Amino acid sequence: MAFITCQDAAFAYEGNAAVSGLNFAVSRGDYLCVVGENGSGKSTLVKGLLGLKAPHAGRVLTGDGLRPNEIGYLPQQTAAQKDFPSSVYEVALSGRLASRGILPFYSRRDRAIASENLERLGVSELRGRCYRELSGGQQQRVLLARALCATKKLILLDEPAAGLDPVMTQELYRLISRINREMGVTVIMVSHDIRSAAMHASHILHLKNRQEFFGSAADYLASEIGRAFAGGSEQRK
Repeated sequence: MAFITCQDAAFAYEGNAAVSGLNFAVSRGDYLCVVGENGSGKSTLVKGLLGLKAPHAGRVLTGDGLRPNEIGYLPQQTAAQKDFPSSVYEVALSGRLASRGILPFYSRRDRAIASENLERLGVSELRGRCYRELSGGQQQRVLLARALCATKKLILLDEPAAGLDPVMTQELYRLISRINREMGVTVIMVSHDIRSAAMHASHILHLKNRQEFFGSAADYLASEIGRAFAGGSEQRK
């Protein structure tokens, strides 16, 4: 069974469907990119996959040994979050909170995992720095380390390149791709950058308040909706 399976799922606010007709599965090792215009239901789907919002219809199933607390999450950052006064190490270590249960203190293993992921993401030399003093690209690397501290199975990234310059954006995409390929971590990423997404992703899910497409990245770019959306994205750049 796949890590996550949506079966005729829909999510609604006050009885009005925000996104519906969801029939897709994310398996171990996949790299799924979720695309669509603003207001198409991407953020609502993220809440549903995280278990923060119950389906209005249909089902969202987890399998293949994935537990709800084994999804590493990198949300869109608010201005307040970017100004967070903790150290880089403390931010990364907080990714272990879900695994602590009722235990009040971090274990030696928790601390080792945080150090390991800071090293893996190339920011171990920043561990004592205040998070809010970092550049946008450095902050995203720290948040990726935090997400990896929560799981070795699946990370969910909501517009991780928002606010980054083109060079940092491409560097971040390459890093996420490496995490997927070399560590075997399954990736679900929401993105507006369809060209870069299709370059790295194995699958594309296109939403327009309902599921418009789900399949391989190659098939998406060859489809009518893929050609129209990718071309429109390129023109907007």
